Amino acid sequence: MEKVIFENTLQSYLIAAGIIVLGILVIRLFKRSILEWLSRMVKKSDTTFDDFLVHGLSTAILPLLYFAVFYFTLKSLILPPFLNRALDVAAMLLWTFLVTRLIIFSIRYLLGNYLKRKGRGESSMQQMKGVTLILSALIWIMAILFFISNLGYNVATLLTGLGIGGIAIALATQNIIADLFNYFVLFFDRPFEVGDFVVVEDKSGSVEAIGIKTTRIRALTGEQLVFSNTDLTNSRLHNFKRLQQRRIVFTLGVTYDTSKEKLTKIPLIIQEAITSQPETRFDRAHFMSYGEYSLIFEVVYFVLSDNYNKYMDINQQINLYIYDAFEREDIQFAYPTQQIIMQSPTPRTAPTVIH
Repeated sequence: MEKVIFENTLQSYLIAAGIIVLGILVIRLFKRSILEWLSRMVKKSDTTFDDFLVHGLSTAILPLLYFAVFYFTLKSLILPPFLNRALDVAAMLLWTFLVTRLIIFSIRYLLGNYLKRKGRGESSMQQMKGVTLILSALIWIMAILFFISNLGYNVATLLTGLGIGGIAIALATQNIIADLFNYFVLFFDRPFEVGDFVVVEDKSGSVEAIGIKTTRIRALTGEQLVFSNTDLTNSRLHNFKRLQQRRIVFTLGVTYDTSKEKLTKIPLIIQEAITSQPETRFDRAHFMSYGEYSLIFEVVYFVLSDNYNKYMDINQQINLYIYDAFEREDIQFAYPTQQIIMQSPTPRTAPTVIH
């Protein structure tokens, strides 16, 4: 047992092996008993924070415990310098890897909770994958630089070289970078979501996908419209999905020979036509002005729905109701007419009127 092998006794090797085996058994016992018990408990709770903690324990703490058993046990032995260095580098690499994964997982958890609190739909969850992908890439870059710095290399020199090249790349890809940052603007500011019907300048359609660089919209005529994210954030965009009620203004004209009694009835007929329909709110109906060939009434009402087809159905029923009511009351809709008065040269003859 006292025989020396590579500067350590055989007894030291056996003790180290025993400590490693015992440590692995203790960790496995901890995983099978405590962690599984915690997993069963958190499934019964309504909160997700405890799920986050259990997941963090299983993905980050357990690997660290396994490595700690090997690391501190081997460190208790007399090792060659290159093995000591290798152990330190491995410990640093594992620590950086696990902490980076834990940070990324925390960001996903926090963003997911944020979207749930805001009542975002499945489309926002899909869009979150793009955001976490970009953030993950940035965090991994920082983790790699941190690891290189801890190895003893001068990161400042590396960053200076990368900075000069980065400026050239940034100038060449400034439009892509602008679209990338505007993707974050669309995600957090949420001017629209997948499924919303939007109008951008003279283009309109339903949002199909929100990408890291472009957003795709399906036009009413069937083709797909592709907008850069920068174009959308810089444009005046109309989102009809956010329309809670639709204000409708229309006019109608009746003939000049309509009696005053019937003119008084017309606003009441129109009001009844509107209030008889579901999901509508009457605002006003007035005899507005004298037109060239008609007496003009202006009507304003609201449809309490964002559905365009429902609005058209209601509008049609109101028009049919008014048409039937005017027919019963013998009220004539006006249409363009012209009156010509022909004067006879003989003064005693009455003028002839042609309509």
